Amino acid sequence: MGTAATDLPRARGLAATWWWPKPQVGNTHPGATSPLGMVSACAYSGAYPTGYGRYAKNTEGVPEEMFERLQASGFTHFQQSGTGAIRKYYNYVRVTPMVQPLDALGESWPLYDEVARAGYYAATLDTGIRCELTVGTKVAVHRYTFPEHDSARVVVDLSCGGLAIELGQTVPVRAQVESMGHGRAQGTVVMEGVPLSVYVEVDSPGWRQMLWYDRRLIDGGTRLDFDSIRHTTLRPFGMLFMGPAAPGQTVEVRMGFSLRGCDQARLNLERECGHTDHAFDAVLFRTRARWAGHLDRVQVEGGTPARRTVLATALYHSLIKPCFADDESPFWPTPGPFAFDVCTMWDIYKTQLPLLAAIAPDRAADLLESLIRVCEEEGNFPIGYRMSRGADRFFRQASALAHTALADAHALGRAGIDWSWALVHMVGDLRRGYGEDFYERGMVHPITHTLDLAYAHHCTAQVARALNDPGLADDLEERARHWRNAFDHGTGLLRDSEFYEGGKWNYSFRLLHDMAARIALAGGDRAFADQLDRFFGYGAEPVERPGRRPTAAEMAAGYALNRFEGLNNEPDMEAPWAYHYAGRPDRTAEVVQAALTWQFGTGPGGLPGNDDSGGLSSWYVWASLGLFPVAGQNLFLVNAPAFSRAVLRAGGNEFVIEAVGHRETPIGAEGLDRDPPPQYVQEATLNGKPLHATHLSAATVHQGGVLRLRLGPEPSAWGRDRRPPSLSDPRPAALSRPRPPSSSGPHPPALSDPRPSSSSGPNPPALSGPRRPSPPDPLSPPEETR
Repeated sequence: MGTAATDLPRARGLAATWWWPKPQVGNTHPGATSPLGMVSACAYSGAYPTGYGRYAKNTEGVPEEMFERLQASGFTHFQQSGTGAIRKYYNYVRVTPMVQPLDALGESWPLYDEVARAGYYAATLDTGIRCELTVGTKVAVHRYTFPEHDSARVVVDLSCGGLAIELGQTVPVRAQVESMGHGRAQGTVVMEGVPLSVYVEVDSPGWRQMLWYDRRLIDGGTRLDFDSIRHTTLRPFGMLFMGPAAPGQTVEVRMGFSLRGCDQARLNLERECGHTDHAFDAVLFRTRARWAGHLDRVQVEGGTPARRTVLATALYHSLIKPCFADDESPFWPTPGPFAFDVCTMWDIYKTQLPLLAAIAPDRAADLLESLIRVCEEEGNFPIGYRMSRGADRFFRQASALAHTALADAHALGRAGIDWSWALVHMVGDLRRGYGEDFYERGMVHPITHTLDLAYAHHCTAQVARALNDPGLADDLEERARHWRNAFDHGTGLLRDSEFYEGGKWNYSFRLLHDMAARIALAGGDRAFADQLDRFFGYGAEPVERPGRRPTAAEMAAGYALNRFEGLNNEPDMEAPWAYHYAGRPDRTAEVVQAALTWQFGTGPGGLPGNDDSGGLSSWYVWASLGLFPVAGQNLFLVNAPAFSRAVLRAGGNEFVIEAVGHRETPIGAEGLDRDPPPQYVQEATLNGKPLHATHLSAATVHQGGVLRLRLGPEPSAWGRDRRPPSLSDPRPAALSRPRPPSSSGPHPPALSDPRPSSSSGPNPPALSGPRRPSPPDPLSPPEETR
């Protein structure tokens, strides 16, 4: 799902008014993966952006094809998942089974009979070779079944990397390869500043093994060393195993990987594959068991088979990235968690990181520990972190996003993290990148960074106050109020500025820490809801989405609509839940129901846009459960679910969502505008007690319980008078005051039914400390930043 161009039923109703600016392709791959593991393996064509498939590089509209058919020149490792122009494409260590001479290496052959399952990928090359792949956490195992041939071979190309697109190739700068005989070889290539080592075992009795360079065999050679490789001097190199193949003969290739040298790569291989000659089935069995254990943490009943398929696949995609390579950091020598491929933090912090915190809490804590170590070593929390050295961290896209996950983890009482040390880095990171200008002026451009930094100050303030540093907390909370500077007080929208893949409307409905004041700034509940209605296309005509090679004028006209980008792109993915803060949860239900019905489907074309490392798929999981996490606020918003019953296994607890009156709605169902399903919550109970609010604390969800929602076909009064908490609420809220975590202490108290908030009027005092006057609006941005 998501490996090909978007192919969904033509949207109707509200969903037909949304405009899609991004490529209409999911950019996922069907290769073998292990849950949050280090290694993936898939067929390699060189296509954009995962190395699998047929598509050329594209940034908008319907993707163009590089190839007319599915094809592969071999099988590579370390693929991206659902990203776009991320600039780090990996696809290292290409393994090619061949019955042709070595001169044919690099040619591609058609693929047939593909099979993709969790932890397993298989396809048949046009040459008649059946190819099967599986992976463990740090290993990959290939099994090739050859036709009869007197000179079959398996070629390992260590020089391969990146994509077959302009500027997409990755060139190693140094490398060494060693053949040790008896089917064993090893090598290290330094790719983008990172030493990737591989230890190879090939089960091919009676076959010869040789090194090769520039497609020429080095008969009798046992070692190759390259001290300085350039684009102009690069020639392919690697190792080869060759011999006769009987009909149906299988050859198994086992590879252990490490970022800390060949010895550790060998130990990783021995740890997961043992010393047996046939490890494929055992590795596959363990990986499938790991997948079953992870996918079992979200269970649903009811709904159509297609919806259940989409949900299961979305959950799978949510657990591919980040990649964890414990004890493998090439940048510092100490053991401990090391995570890379944190590629689209500006998306995943909203949806995927809260999902990992719920269903994989140990790994979520490891991720935070790894990010703290990166900050300690490199001086900042990364916005994107890959298997590469250098400052390519996407600072222009967003600022200070790790603070949200850290604040949530602290509020949940997560042990195992040195919170005083974490706070030091949270505070220090706020002054880096755009943070220095924010500190001095209270506003930066692009204006979205003002929102990022103000929110990060709020998140950090919560941790500081819980750690008994009220002076620091007061100062941080004061700067957290600078979110106001980002808005034009005349329009209630963000100021004019530069925006990444959207406009000011797409970014104006972020779920801030003070939504009550935000709504008052827009003119109150009704004015705010009216703006949302315009944004989501209520009463608007359907729009045409960009086709192949859209013109600049066509794209400009689309952006000028100031319309929700659907789930084709994610800068406004949380905007449907902004209605909750204006007392209109019924509108949230309509928008989310439209997205779930019209923007996802089964099959290769089942995603509306890039999956963005699992950020989009995690959105689908939460929306289907009827929950949405507000990252950094220890908060979940409640909406009608897509299934009659769901169980979220958060740690060792079960949170159950039951929908009374639920009706199955097929994907792409027609007539929903005439006969809408029961999509509106009429009343709710939590553990048998009435729940009048549209929100729950994250602690409540993680502690387990039963949320029962009665649904109906018409909007109700439920939740209209009980708003999610805001910083300017007149009394403290437990949601925003995390308790200092202990190694085994209880979670902070849950807040599920706060007092009603007013719909308009002046803002009441802040939660803590005396309210200081807000700074005057800064001057308009310079002309060049508008």
